[in-house]
Amino acid sequence: MFLVPMTRSASDLARSFDRLFDDGFERFFAPAAQGNGPARSPALDVAESERAYTVKLDLPGVAKEDVKVAIDGRRVSIEAQARKDDEKKEGDRIVYRERSVSSYARSFTVATEIDQAESGAKLENGVLTLTLAKRGAPASAQLTVN
Repeated sequence: MFLVPMTRSASDLARSFDRLFDDGFERFFAPAAQGNGPARSPALDVAESERAYTVKLDLPGVAKEDVKVAIDGRRVSIEAQARKDDEKKEGDRIVYRERSVSSYARSFTVATEIDQAESGAKLENGVLTLTLAKRGAPASAQLTVN
C-alpha cells in the first residue's frame, strides 16, 4: 500500500512520481541494459534577487567537464552525464553491478532574460550552482516635451 502524507503539496507529490519513474522502471524492467538510459531530471532550487537568479541542481557523480549549460534568452538548459569508473583489477571479475552511466537533463524558463556574459557556474560536491545575472534594462532616457 502506498501512503502519501497529506501535508505535501501537489508539486511535491508530482516530483515523487517523477522520481519513481526516473529511478524505478529501468532498474526493474531492464536490469541487463548497462548503457545510457533515459535522462533523469535533477532536483533544483531557484532563488531570485534584484540582480540575479541562483539555481542549485543535484548532479551526483558528475565531473565539471561533463556538464553543459545553455542559455537562450530566458530559457536555461542543463545536460550532464556521470561516467562509470571501471575499477577492475587484473584477475577480478564483476559478480554484480548496479552502478552505470547516468544522464541528467533539465530545462526551465525564468521571468527575465539572462545576461550570459555576467553569469557563472560552479560544481562542488555534486551540486551545480548557477548564478544567472539578469539582463539590465536599458538606461532610462528623458524625453523633452516640445
